[in-house]
Amino acid sequence: MRLTDEEKVMRDGGEGEATAAAMDLLIRYGDALGAEHLCRVRNVAGTMTQPSPVKHKLVKEGGWAKSFAVINLDTDEDVDIPRMKVPTCQLQSGFGPDSVGIAPYPSENVELQTTGESFFGAHGVNILSTCTPYQVGNLPVRGEHVAWMESSAVVYANSVLGARTNCEGTASTGSASLTGRLPCWGNHKDENRYGDALFQVDAPVESFQDWGLLGYYVGDVVQEGRPVLTGDGIGLPELADLKHFGAATATAGGVELFHIPGLTPEAPTVEAAFGGKAVPEAVHFGERERRWAYETLNSQGESDEVDFILLGCPHASLDQLQRIAAALDGKRLHSDTEMWIMTPRALRTIADASGYTEVIERAGAHILTDSCPAMSKAAPDGTRVFASDSAKQVHYLPAILGIEGWFGTLEDCVDAAVTGRWRGELR
Repeated sequence: MRLTDEEKVMRDGGEGEATAAAMDLLIRYGDALGAEHLCRVRNVAGTMTQPSPVKHKLVKEGGWAKSFAVINLDTDEDVDIPRMKVPTCQLQSGFGPDSVGIAPYPSENVELQTTGESFFGAHGVNILSTCTPYQVGNLPVRGEHVAWMESSAVVYANSVLGARTNCEGTASTGSASLTGRLPCWGNHKDENRYGDALFQVDAPVESFQDWGLLGYYVGDVVQEGRPVLTGDGIGLPELADLKHFGAATATAGGVELFHIPGLTPEAPTVEAAFGGKAVPEAVHFGERERRWAYETLNSQGESDEVDFILLGCPHASLDQLQRIAAALDGKRLHSDTEMWIMTPRALRTIADASGYTEVIERAGAHILTDSCPAMSKAAPDGTRVFASDSAKQVHYLPAILGIEGWFGTLEDCVDAAVTGRWRGELR
């Protein structure tokens, strides 16, 4: 791998042992990928603070510096951790202090995470604690090379923002945060950003649910491909629609980049989306495919007695919080149901000031931050059947927690929260 003089200095310990360990990891990583050089990154979104049994052990042995060295730098050496070299943020983590008394989540995990936030905050990490950093201040520009984890964030960054990242891991993002470097491969290279599958969208795609169903179908078909979507069925999406769509493609498949000609920044036309190469025959998305996606997502539910409703995956936008509050206004949750709404900490603060939190809590629901039931492996005690407007959570949570799941609209979910029954149907 070709290294610049600056990179050789970092590799040889000129910026400290931790940075040298980071460079060693990145060089090994790049060699395994066949990358010829490193690219310069100035934006990292990774995970450092969220608790785990391994982190409990490492922090007890040598503090958070030991944890970061082992998990984020892949070194067993005791090294001093400097401030992050480039802007770095913490993605979603475990449940935080606002979950105490609500989520059955170990208090020692909350305490460990709180100390981790203090350590990494002092080392230059922005504690955003969300899977949607682009909603709360981390907004890379088109063409910018970034190092991001979290599948739904990666597909949004590549597709909607036009930034460049692969779906990175804990160690590669940790190393990038100290070096400002990452192997130049995959989505960082022009030739890997063109579409390789075309979808003709015939069924109307206008609502939040529609975008989730479309994404789930597209992801299932292309798996790790790069879909291009066109057709009269595509309406004008909002931020929440696009994050929901991208998350669904990355859940049913492994999509990291999609194009919607005339909407996403790298695809002014269908021809541009394919880089001037031959446009493949289109896969159609009509009513039959829409119903397949709906029925597949709802094949994990049998009982119509719902005891848990989950909203906000990926984390709810401010507009979503406003809509949830409006849908719950004047209503009261059934005595046998609980509702959690997941959102970034920063947006929770705005929801508090805007009065949305008061309306939501008056109905008996809870706004929680930092995490989600899938990440923290925690749902209300006794949960047997849950419902969500998130294709991602309905796909994953039954397997993670061994519960049944229903997928529907916000209105379906609120109805289930109020009645204790699932009565959703495809509209």
